[in-house]
Amino acid sequence: MEMVSRSCPVCGSNNQSKVFAKADFDFNLLDSFAFASRKLPEYMHYRLISCPVCDLLYASQIPKQNVLATAYHEAAFDSSEEARYASRTYGSFLPEIIQQLPNLDGAIDIGTGDGGFLEELLCRGFTRVTGVEPSKAPILAAKNEIRPLIKHGLFRVGDFPLGSFSLVTSFQTLEHLYDPKQMCQDGYAMLKDGGAVFFICHNHRALSAKILETKSPIFDIEHLQLFSENSIRYLLKDSGFVRIKTQILFNCYPLHYWLKLFPLPKKIKQLFIVFLKKTKIGYLPISIPAGNLAVIGYKKSPCKINLISRLLN
Repeated sequence: MEMVSRSCPVCGSNNQSKVFAKADFDFNLLDSFAFASRKLPEYMHYRLISCPVCDLLYASQIPKQNVLATAYHEAAFDSSEEARYASRTYGSFLPEIIQQLPNLDGAIDIGTGDGGFLEELLCRGFTRVTGVEPSKAPILAAKNEIRPLIKHGLFRVGDFPLGSFSLVTSFQTLEHLYDPKQMCQDGYAMLKDGGAVFFICHNHRALSAKILETKSPIFDIEHLQLFSENSIRYLLKDSGFVRIKTQILFNCYPLHYWLKLFPLPKKIKQLFIVFLKKTKIGYLPISIPAGNLAVIGYKKSPCKINLISRLLN
C-alpha cells in the first residue's frame, strides 16, 4: 500500500527528530472491524512522531486519504451497547454547556456512529439535530427514529449552512482525520456567535498510556494523531476558539468491555469475555479515567467583544 508523508497536522512543524515509536503494523492481519469503533485492539500503529512545538503525536507515513475513506465506508459495527454508555457519559456535560449557548437550535455530531448522542441532544431540548457518519453499518444499526437524522458520508462543511449551529460535537474522531485543524476551522465557521464545540479525544499524556505504553488501545492503526491537553488547546485556540476548557473524562462501560481493551493474548481475552457476558458481573458498569480528554471551546460573540472593548476604553 502506498504511504504518504506529512508534517504535524496541528501546528505544521516539520521537525521529526523525535520518533516516539517505530511503525508496527501488517495490513494483512486486519479484518472488517479494523476501522470500526470500540473494537478488539490489534495493537498496531504507524511511525509516530512527537511534535516539539504543540506536543501532538502524529503518524508521519500514512495511507492515502481515499484508501482510508473506503476502509471506513466498509467497516463493520457491533458496539451499540458501548455506544449507549458513551453517549450517556458525554451527555452529562450538556447541562453546563447549554447554559452558555445562544439557544438550542441546531446541533451536529460528526462521526455519530449509530446516533446514540443524537438521542441525548434531543432529550436535552435541541432542535434541528443532525449527525454525519462515514460507515454504513452503524447507520443501519441506528434506531428507526434516529436513522433519518444521520447523513452517510465523510463530513464536508459545504453540505451545511455556515453560522447556523449552536453546538458542534465530535467524539474520538479527531484522531482519525487527515486534517483535524481543517475540521476545527470548519466547526468554527458552522457555529453561531457564542456557539460551542465539544470534543472527546485520546490523551497520550494520560497515566494509562504511560503505564501501558504502545500496548494502550489508543495506539491504533486507525489513529493518525493523538492529542494531549497542550496540543488540543493549541488546536482550538489556533482555530479561533475562546474560553477553552479541558477535563479528564471518567468513562463508564461494562466490565466485559474494559477486559476487551486490556492487553492480554487474544484467545485468552476472548474466552474471558465470553465467560463474563454469561454472568451478571460482566455487565457491571465501571467508571475509570481511561485516558480521554473532554474539551469545550466557544466561538467569539461580537456583543461580548464590543462590551469588553468599551470597558477597556
